[in-house]
Amino acid sequence: MARWWPLLLSLTLLIAGIAMSAMDLAWFQNRWVRLAWYAAAWLPTGLGVLREAIEATREGEFFNEFMLMSIASIGAFAIGEYPEAIAVMTLYCIGEALQDRAVDRARGNIKSLIALRPDHAVIVKDGERTTIEPTDVKPGDIVEVKPGERVPIDGTLIGEAAAFDTAALTGESVPRVIEHGDEVLAGMIATDSVVHLQAVRPASESAMSRILRMVEQATDSKAPTELFIRRFAKVYTPIVVGFAVLVVLLPWLYSLIAPAFVYDFAEWLHRALIFLVISCPCALVISIPLSYFAGIGAASRRGILFKGSNYLDAIADVDTVVFDKTGTLTTGHFAVSQVVGLAEEQVAIVSAIEQDSPHPIARAIIGYHKPAPLAVNDLKNIAGYGLSAMVDNKRWLVGTARLLEHEGVDYPTALNNMVGTMVAVAVDGRYAGYIVLSDEPKEDAQQAIDSLNNQGIDTVMLSGDKQALVDKVAHQLGVKQAYGDLLPQDKVEQIVRLKDNDSKQVAFVGDGINDAPVLALSDVGIAMGALGSDMAIETADVVIQTDQPSRVADAITLGRRTHNIVMQNIAFAIIVKILVMVLGVLGVANMWEAVFADVGVALLCVLNALRLMHTS
Repeated sequence: MARWWPLLLSLTLLIAGIAMSAMDLAWFQNRWVRLAWYAAAWLPTGLGVLREAIEATREGEFFNEFMLMSIASIGAFAIGEYPEAIAVMTLYCIGEALQDRAVDRARGNIKSLIALRPDHAVIVKDGERTTIEPTDVKPGDIVEVKPGERVPIDGTLIGEAAAFDTAALTGESVPRVIEHGDEVLAGMIATDSVVHLQAVRPASESAMSRILRMVEQATDSKAPTELFIRRFAKVYTPIVVGFAVLVVLLPWLYSLIAPAFVYDFAEWLHRALIFLVISCPCALVISIPLSYFAGIGAASRRGILFKGSNYLDAIADVDTVVFDKTGTLTTGHFAVSQVVGLAEEQVAIVSAIEQDSPHPIARAIIGYHKPAPLAVNDLKNIAGYGLSAMVDNKRWLVGTARLLEHEGVDYPTALNNMVGTMVAVAVDGRYAGYIVLSDEPKEDAQQAIDSLNNQGIDTVMLSGDKQALVDKVAHQLGVKQAYGDLLPQDKVEQIVRLKDNDSKQVAFVGDGINDAPVLALSDVGIAMGALGSDMAIETADVVIQTDQPSRVADAITLGRRTHNIVMQNIAFAIIVKILVMVLGVLGVANMWEAVFADVGVALLCVLNALRLMHTS
């Protein structure tokens, strides 16, 4: 409220001065009284703008909107147009205040994230509870969270399943039930019972901290349009100042060769000042960054994190979306549906070999059968193929049929044609059997593909699974192109082919460690944030916190909407300014109209940008 008092004081004195002039009060007709009155009205707002102009000049930016306002206002005083001199400053400052309020409103959503950062953690050790800072929690500590409290660190749930409010992280309104042993993320709220968690990483590396870092850093990466507007303003401002000088000089030069033309210096100076006022690029300089900021804020409310406004621009041009299959379009929650040729003790050994793997298939096998209490030696992860290990002096191979083929193991060729996720097993060079697992599409996978197809965006699916299974899922969802039997390097080649051969603007959506190279290579990398690997999230340009593929279509829609609003603001501001500048030079528009046009254009552009905050 404090910033409004100088504006109200200037505005009150301005209105009072205009009223006294209209009433033709004798004492107010004195030139020096009027000058003193309007000087007093100018000081509360004019000094602030003049100070900004001087500071900008010291930093090497002589041509800025503060300097333009100062020149116009002082010039109006010089030619005796006192009310207009006050109006330039007062209305400009009112417009700036309203714009700042709009910016604060756009920042509010991101500031609310910072407010969600937990300020304490309760550690349970030897039956005693100690309250400490979240930053002091170490991996392995047991943390207690009461109903209604926010989880201070990332940890695994100890005890029975519990419900958590995940809205701060994912935007989901319905509480999520997390099972025993599953990970609970910092920022979630326990809803129905006291829960205990075992910390898995420091607070500085928690999900909430990662979100805050990404959102806070997002404004550092500027969109090409935003960078262009800033460069444009630096070139545009000295040009219009030069034109304003010409508005005064050219008529004078013309009067020298055309004696019939009567040159009135005050009149042409007045027109030049009008030209300066309307030429201020503040509508562009303020509304364009605000548009991107509002877009980032609206996206974060929906669980979509853009790492910079440049990615909002990039995603608006996407015409091809490439999905990884497992964990992205499908749940990634595999369940063993069939075991063929393997005895129970063999399945237990396979479980022991898989027990340190984070892969969803490995988790499913471990959940199906408890790992055998045997030493697993010489464990090797053969990327894209599977695992090799020594157990009881026997070489075990656990993975795809291609792994067996790669190692020279004979196996039934029927395995190559199976529709379903299959883990083949060989012992000491002999085929032993296989395990079949099932994985279903996510609830909104169909909605995601339908929405993208309706927007005219090509959809592609890449997977290391067999082509038959990939084709089945693609047909079920309506994905236009699907490629299976791919190793990580094969996925890279597919992205390169799409970009080079078809000149596509490609977005890749994935969640695994193996997806990191493809995420980095694509024009826009999109990672599934809640269940995705840290490497995928760090490499991606956009993070979907909800793990919902339908948010990809939302992100593209929001990017396009932001781009459209930016273009609308640019076109509107330039057209109106050129029109009023011409009218000012011709003597049709006066200083009041110039000020209202400048402030009005800026406010309309800001309000247009804020429509993004109400994107549903």
